Amino acid sequence: MIATEKDDANEMFPIVDEQGNFITSATRGECHGGSMLLHPVVHLHVFNSQGQLFLQRRPIWKDIQPGRWDTAVGGHIILGENADQALRRETSEELNIKDFSPEYLQTYIYASNRERELVHAYRCTYDGPVSPSPETDGGRFWQIAEIYNNLNQNIFTPNFESEVIRLFPEIFSSLPKRSI
Repeated sequence: MIATEKDDANEMFPIVDEQGNFITSATRGECHGGSMLLHPVVHLHVFNSQGQLFLQRRPIWKDIQPGRWDTAVGGHIILGENADQALRRETSEELNIKDFSPEYLQTYIYASNRERELVHAYRCTYDGPVSPSPETDGGRFWQIAEIYNNLNQNIFTPNFESEVIRLFPEIFSSLPKRSI
């Protein structure tokens, strides 16, 4: 998607069952408007070799969680794409990263009060240049302790917070205990 400073409510998304099988299609507006139609997305967690995690800041004009820090790459699988194609497209569009080796982590359902997503989560280690696009509000590498100390402070998206704990419990378990 080209940055338009407004999400296209008429953009078409595939609607899938819990196994990821295509059922039908619906607009972004329908999917994000409380219908709870399950639509597929990809997330990529980009670590550098120092163990820092890159996060993007969502632009203020986004229709979901504007202004919050989120997964390095997050985007919708569009009609006719598979998860790998969407991951490579979104990574190129959002961070201008083309040469990377993603590792599949898991697929799970994330639900908020506005939407339900079938999330295909990946990670990679990448030490090359990262150039966030205007589709984001920039980004940076974070220390894991810095992320941990800012959980539940309305800095990160709720999806990122639940996902990072779900996918990487081992990197948080070595930190001093606090209630999160």
